[in-house]
Amino acid sequence: MNDSTTGTSPQENQLVNPPAALAANSAIPNMAAYHALCDEASRDELGFWARLARENLVWKTPFTQVLDEWNAPFYRWFTDGRLNASFNCIDRHINAGNGAKVAIRFEADNGDVTLVTYQTLLQKVCRMANALRNLGVRRGDRVMIYLPMSIEGVVAMQACARIGAIHSVVFGGFSAKSLNERIIDTQASVVITADEQARGGKNLALKSVVDEAINMGGCESIRHVIVNSRSGAKVPMQEPRDVAMEALLERQADTCEPEWVDAEHPLFILYTSGSTGTPKGVVHSTGGYLMWATQSMRWTFDLQPDDVFWCTADIGWITGHTYVAYGPLSCGATQIIFEGIPTYPDASRFWKMIESHRCTIFYTAPTAIRSLIKSSDMNEELHPKKFDLSSLRILGSVGEPINPNAWLWYHKEVGGERCPIVDTFWQTETGGQMISNMPAATPMLPGSCTLPLPGITAAIVDESGEPVEHGQGGLLVIKRPWPSMLRGIWGNAGRYIGAYYPEELGGKTYLAGDGAMRYSDTGYFQIMGRIDDILNVSGHRLGTMEIESALVSHDLVAEAAVVGRPDDLTGEAVCAFVVLKRELPVGEEALKIAQELRNWVGREIGPIAKPKDIRFGDNLPKTRSGKIMRRLLRSLAKGEEITQDISTLENPAILDQLKQAL
Repeated sequence: MNDSTTGTSPQENQLVNPPAALAANSAIPNMAAYHALCDEASRDELGFWARLARENLVWKTPFTQVLDEWNAPFYRWFTDGRLNASFNCIDRHINAGNGAKVAIRFEADNGDVTLVTYQTLLQKVCRMANALRNLGVRRGDRVMIYLPMSIEGVVAMQACARIGAIHSVVFGGFSAKSLNERIIDTQASVVITADEQARGGKNLALKSVVDEAINMGGCESIRHVIVNSRSGAKVPMQEPRDVAMEALLERQADTCEPEWVDAEHPLFILYTSGSTGTPKGVVHSTGGYLMWATQSMRWTFDLQPDDVFWCTADIGWITGHTYVAYGPLSCGATQIIFEGIPTYPDASRFWKMIESHRCTIFYTAPTAIRSLIKSSDMNEELHPKKFDLSSLRILGSVGEPINPNAWLWYHKEVGGERCPIVDTFWQTETGGQMISNMPAATPMLPGSCTLPLPGITAAIVDESGEPVEHGQGGLLVIKRPWPSMLRGIWGNAGRYIGAYYPEELGGKTYLAGDGAMRYSDTGYFQIMGRIDDILNVSGHRLGTMEIESALVSHDLVAEAAVVGRPDDLTGEAVCAFVVLKRELPVGEEALKIAQELRNWVGREIGPIAKPKDIRFGDNLPKTRSGKIMRRLLRSLAKGEEITQDISTLENPAILDQLKQAL
């Protein structure tokens, strides 16, 4: 889930040693311990993964087979074992006498705080699970979740897991069309939503978006829509399809026997952008995914029993699945869940929350860090030094590479130079972290995600699969399967193979889709950028084809091409080159049409996809054979002088026209 980086590349002599105090209670206290785990995995791969699976999870039926490779790359893990994800996340902690421990410290957009113990969480999950069963949901059925960042969101996910239903969470900022596409692809039978969501002091519609999505057609599979009253807004309810959540849950028992499923039973489908335009429904299994969510929590965050963990990601993204809905709960941790945004009511919100909740582990995105640096520079009262952040012991970065300058600010101003920063590389498809420093062990290099987690065989190869020397760029690959890997693309086996296991690399090597290099002295990994047409905006992956398709669907647009450019705030910004079905607009008219197109993309895909730059031209730079020369568009987007060969360009004069951004 990392993509292009900004800022100066880090140098080898910038290594920052982890604080010695962390080593005392750490699972990986030093590099010798790290290398010992890597050696164990290398010597006895199956024994290594089997040990971790047994140590991290409770199995109803113990597995006897660790890895099934007969139909590679459709790998299967712990196939004959049976378990339940919800039981592992909740019941086992209650059975161990920790039912009174706080599982969730929820802070609403308006600052209200709600504490939920593991015992209370179990009751909530059981009521929701019973409600779904009473509405006819059975093991293997798909449930669409379109909820705010909330207790109810986590409860809904856990309730699906409890009865063996497969959930598919859609980020609350996505459009009706995006929701419609996902309902059709999954053939979901139930949607769980809310009347509205609260973000930044505003109430934003959710139920009306669901209605619009269903009314677009193709959603005949939907039998029920469960509606949580988040804001109390009056919304149309279509009986008997629509059901009020509160009334439904009141009628349910607060106990529910878990459905014990095979380890390979799908836990969820989560859609991620694809370079071919249509989103990919990434499928994750129950056993392998949950094991790695649990183990990576313990290794990467050095999780201790009294930690207060806060991952700021929304449950609509994979980070919110692995390090909010599943990993922390499987570990029995106390975590903060936050409904709002980091800049409301002002840009000190994160620091105030760390202070008030006594947060010890803070995991957020470089985009948020960069925006808060800017706010702190503009107003000293919003600076983290104005708040008591002494509870912090570990910081984390996720979603995209963190540029060295932001890393250094984060380390000094937030962590007081005493907190290691775990710089994590992973993807929706990998299920959990793949490359990251271990907080008590690994010397840190600002801007580098350092080394793979034990058991992860990351490498850098050329286009034919041959290894490249350290210091040279190449393709980031994973050479051996791992338990939390995606199990496929929902309903599209061919796309899974083509996207992740290309024949050029032998058909059994996972292609991450990122370019990378390794430093000569340390062997540390540096992620250099996407090798496909995927943009990473604020840690959110967006397909260029999706945005282009949305633009061309507007009545005014004849043709569009989308590229990314570096952006100090969002990491990467969407830059759209547009050819209209009319003469080239100028002045106020051009600004008006550009804004109209931005809003159109926001409605078609979601606000995160709105182009930051729109450039109008009479045509696009194409070769004489009609192929768009995207390398030229990328240079234009970055404001670079065109020094490349343009001898094959059909109309060189168009380049000057496309330099003007709106």
